[in-house]
Amino acid sequence: MMKAPPVIDTHAHLDELPDPETAIKEAQDGGVVAIVAVGQDISSNRKILEIAVQNPGFVFPAVGYHPWRLNPDNDEETLAYIDTNLKQCVALGEVGLDYKAKTKKKVQKAIFLKILAIAKKHDKPVVVHCRYSHETAYRMIKEAGIRKAIFHWYSGPQDLIPLIAASGYYMSACPALLYNPYHANAINAVPLSNLLLETDSPVQYQQLAARPVHVQVTLQQVARVKGISPEEIAEKTTRNAIACFELNDLSERRF
Repeated sequence: MMKAPPVIDTHAHLDELPDPETAIKEAQDGGVVAIVAVGQDISSNRKILEIAVQNPGFVFPAVGYHPWRLNPDNDEETLAYIDTNLKQCVALGEVGLDYKAKTKKKVQKAIFLKILAIAKKHDKPVVVHCRYSHETAYRMIKEAGIRKAIFHWYSGPQDLIPLIAASGYYMSACPALLYNPYHANAINAVPLSNLLLETDSPVQYQQLAARPVHVQVTLQQVARVKGISPEEIAEKTTRNAIACFELNDLSERRF
């Protein structure tokens, strides 16, 4: 049996899995060399940091404030928590804009601006959720002077892809490639130098209940869409992730 190529799941909600430790072991056995675990609010961030401490050198934390979780009663506490804990994280995320969410656009943008200021202060990559708001999110990130950003599960406009890439930002692919033509068309247009792989676990992709090991599914689907070997995709995207998140623990390893 062929050994699975080494890959990194750059976006997983480990705190939402019923048994994170089992999922982590399964990922390790399945060729996954690291997981970037993202948070969504204070409770989620705390769990992510705890899981990362228990799995050093494999789970790398990102603390965030998801647009679905915005609550004016919690805004200042959550932003302060992110500011305090971001130094021990590889990124700030998951954050962004969602123009299908119930929170008013101007409120989302005001919070996102504060989040971007924190990311700039700590010089951390931003993991961006931007449903129906890709151009606005991109413009805000650029104007904030953010050096690194990841547009996760990118299914946005194709004409924005060259601008995102030229800015040195990344776009990630997920198992939605199994059935979603919008995501497939977008990922086909993303330069390999700007591509990352993810699962967004525990999202349900039709019959597939995603766990981090399923980043191998993402890999195979990217290879299919792009017509490039899985080995080349794995090598490039793993190096991209190491560079993006400054995963120094991994940079010396030979994959």
